[in-house]
Order: sequence, then C-alpha cells, then structure tokens
Amino acid sequence: MYTILQKYFGYTSFYPLQEDIIKEVLGQRDVFVLMPTGGGKSLCYQLPALLFDGITIVISPLIALMKDQVDGLLANGIPATFINSSLGYGEINVRRQRLSGKEIKILYIAPERLVMPEFLQFLQGLKVSLLAIDESHCISEWGHDFRPEYRQLRLLKEKFPKVPIMALTATATPVVQEDIITQLDFSDCKVFKASFNRKNLYYQIKSKNDPYHQILQYLESRKKDSGIIYCQSRKTVESLASSLHASGYRALPYHAGLTAEARTENQERFIRDDVEIIVATIAFGMGINKPNVRYVIHYDLPKSIEGYYQETGRAGRDGLKSDCILFFSYADKFKIEYFINQKEDENERQVAYKQLREMTNYCESNICRRRLLLAYFGERFDEPTCN
Repeated sequence: MYTILQKYFGYTSFYPLQEDIIKEVLGQRDVFVLMPTGGGKSLCYQLPALLFDGITIVISPLIALMKDQVDGLLANGIPATFINSSLGYGEINVRRQRLSGKEIKILYIAPERLVMPEFLQFLQGLKVSLLAIDESHCISEWGHDFRPEYRQLRLLKEKFPKVPIMALTATATPVVQEDIITQLDFSDCKVFKASFNRKNLYYQIKSKNDPYHQILQYLESRKKDSGIIYCQSRKTVESLASSLHASGYRALPYHAGLTAEARTENQERFIRDDVEIIVATIAFGMGINKPNVRYVIHYDLPKSIEGYYQETGRAGRDGLKSDCILFFSYADKFKIEYFINQKEDENERQVAYKQLREMTNYCESNICRRRLLLAYFGERFDEPTCN
C-alpha cells in the first residue's frame, strides 16, 4: 500500500481514515465513506484499484468530473479511461476493446450508461474487482442532488454479487446516509465518517446590498488569489463575469449553456492559473482538484445547506486559510420559492421547502456559523464559538 501510495500518488502517509477504508475494501467488504471535500475520497478507490487483479468501475455523475479524474490518473501513470456521451461510437468501441484486453485499471461511467442492458452485459463479461459510487448522495431523494438514475444502482448487488461496493459522498445528513445504505442493499457495511469541520475555512454571511460593489471591495486586496463566485442563473454568471473582466480582473464564466468545449477550456484555464476567477452556476467544481482556491463567494442564496457546504468545500483544499462569503437577501429567498412552486411533485416540493428553510435559518442565526453547519450534519462542535 505504502509503495503504491508513494510511487503513483507522491504521498508518504495517508489522510485520516484512508488506510482503514482501503484495508476494508481489500478484504472484499462493502463500505460507506462520508468525507468532506479535500479529505481524499478518490484515493480510497484509486489505490486499491492498483492492488486488485481486475478493473475498478467508478460511477460518477458528471462528464467534466470524469475527464478531470482520468486526466489526473493518466498523468500519474495509471491506465484509466471513461465512457460517456461526449464520445463517438468508434471511440467507445476502441475503449471497450482496451477494457476487454485488460489494458485499463479504472473505468469511469455515468449511472445511465451502467444500467443499459447491453452495456451491463459487457461489464459482466469483464473481471470486475471493485465498484465505487461517487457522489452517492444522488441516490437519496432526501439529498440536495437527487438523480432518479442513481436509484437503479441497487441492481449492482444482484449483477455483481461477489464484488465489494464502495459508496462515497462529501455531503449527507444522517437521514441521507441511512437512505443510501438502504437503497444500495448494504446489509453489513462498515461506515466511515470523517469530521465535517474544515478548520481553515472562514464562514461569513453579509447582507446583500449592491453585491457587485461589495465583491470589488473584497477583491481589491486579493487580485492574485484564485476564487470561485457562484450565481443561481446563467444570465447573472455572464453579466458578472463580463463586469469583472471590464474592471480588470481575469474572470471566465461557467454554466450549462456554454458548449462542452468552452466549459472544458474555461475550467482548465482556471486550474492552470491562467485566470484567477471562475463565475459559475452550481454545475462547476464537482471533484475539481485545485488546492489553492482562496475564496468561494455565493452571489445568490444557495438552495440547500448541503449544496452550500459542498461548494464552500472547494476553498482551501491545501489547508491554508480561505474565505467563504455568502450574500443574503430575502429577494433571493422569494425567487427560489417561486421556482419551488413550479415543481409538480408534492414530495419534491416539500423537500425543497425544508432545505430552503434550513438555509434561511442558517443565514439569519446569530449562533457561531461553524457550530450550526456541523450540527446540520450530525456533528457536535463543543467550543462556544470558533471566533
């Protein structure tokens, strides 16, 4: 384990819990891993993949996330690939042949691809040693990012009865954790939970009052720092990115309305430090491995605490002090309520209202932000305040 850790990943020691999780998986047992952003989740399946004979299949929700992970693995000399809708038929065939020829150790796929009967049959014909479900909170309808396709992943137990399954997430309340374990039919799995307390992050809520001017004031002394600014709409993303650009900042937009090529290029320029600021909708950042993000600003109110926590978690992955600033206004709350009202499913509406109420309570509260945030995820913070 330590030889591979150093040879392929460049580390001499593990983060908390990583070694225990890997040992559990190597013992062919199912595991549930709850580890905050930057805690080293990916290594928990990438390292055992190199120790197993067969291939490791990673189920992942986003095309950009798959590409980011595979690029990192290839750079480390690990044979990995992805198969998703961004590839043509011919390229998919080439990758399938490489899988059949045992040339690949780690394969990334989306849940929609996995459950296609013909593709599932192809995977069953390979020697599969480990199944890893990334962003597993998408399985739970109580979570902030429910995706119906993830629900079908309970068939993994039936189709790959002897293969250990690892479910991983950075954001899950106790209710969501329970739901994930039930949905995946984990009868006897070991649960690993790292602390949600990111000590180097400073959480601040500001009254939203001319937010563009407020952002410019904040950036004045941070011109060289990397940061992410989250907005709810594509329109806001575009106008804010161009305003910042006009004010002399190197800022780029990122949202689902851009072409896949433009999104990839903007993301890669941000990772390479060609630009300091990415202005984005929540589509940006899952699994992004950029350690030196010094601030995450929420220009608009997030829809849930889970989403907020996950997005702020992209700051300070190098362990250095970083800021998480949220601009709060009741106008944003009413806007979100309007969209919730458009939902046809009564259950979905109720879940969304509950999440918005919790988010608003967090913003309005005069209790230490860290204490509230940790309590939401079922963790106690015993200090009266974190200053």
